[in-house]
Amino acid sequence: MGRNFLRLPSVSGRSSFVYSIVACSNLPKRRSIVLSFGHIMTENMTLEQLSANKCFEGEQRVYRHRSDTLKCDMTFGVFLPPAALEGKPCPVLFFLSGLTCTHENFIQKSGFQQPAARHNLIVVNPDTSPRGVEIAGQDDAYDFGSGAGFYVDAKEEPWSKHYKMYSYVTQELVDVVNANLPVVPGRRGIFGHSMGGHGALISALKNPGLYQSVSAFAPIANPTECPWGKKAFAGYLGSNPDDWALWDATHLVSQYESTPQELFIDQGAADNFLAGKQLLPENLLAAADGNDHIQTIFKQREGYDHSYFYIATFVAEHIAYHAALLTA
Repeated sequence: MGRNFLRLPSVSGRSSFVYSIVACSNLPKRRSIVLSFGHIMTENMTLEQLSANKCFEGEQRVYRHRSDTLKCDMTFGVFLPPAALEGKPCPVLFFLSGLTCTHENFIQKSGFQQPAARHNLIVVNPDTSPRGVEIAGQDDAYDFGSGAGFYVDAKEEPWSKHYKMYSYVTQELVDVVNANLPVVPGRRGIFGHSMGGHGALISALKNPGLYQSVSAFAPIANPTECPWGKKAFAGYLGSNPDDWALWDATHLVSQYESTPQELFIDQGAADNFLAGKQLLPENLLAAADGNDHIQTIFKQREGYDHSYFYIATFVAEHIAYHAALLTA
């Protein structure tokens, strides 16, 4: 009476209600135990479930874990569609948010859960920077430091100890998801908005084959040539422009020679950051035109700005795009 029970999907297709510690041999590859109060433990990581809300017959959850890469606690959202709650493996789609955001913005404002439930996609969305670390000046500006990790691996002190969001997103978080959620191996997509669109593009371009689909809402497409990118790259990476180019989607597209890659780029025509030359999608499209290994889909949305009203209008189209590629 009064006890907290946690319902977790299992890869074998069975669901478990657990209260005390229960050994779970049906999670992939790693020996795991499930604890009451929302803890999942493996040999290398512990996930603490912070919340769970039923949504379109699926469940929107929030987890916290200790990141070895970032050396701090990190929080991320997970939407489990109906099939995943039944224990059926599903493709997974990662969403990367933009400047000033946490994991909460996308969960609460985009409305992605309904199309994700319809297409049975697991959706994972991390935070935008390390949290709870002690670095002088990290909270001084909206476009650098807290909430503005830019999905790069910092080289400059004092940022290099914690600000390794690229490795966190493309390696550690992928491992955490693979170990603890019923995902289909090798069926993984990534998308994002603004700074997160930049992060999605470089994550796919720098790791051919890691993601089977990629799209971006209003991405910072050429950060080495815009004020946001120049500020962030100088602070995190130093003064050498050659180092900056390694983290710029436009430069990566111009040099890409691996497996053919399709990029779905979405842009609001009334976006004030487009007019302010912070996004520069035209530069990325020009680079792609000169590379036979890159295919682009570009949709310009008349009258739409940079806000979550724009994202909410077209997120179902993006979810359907990813689902078509991840379930083919």
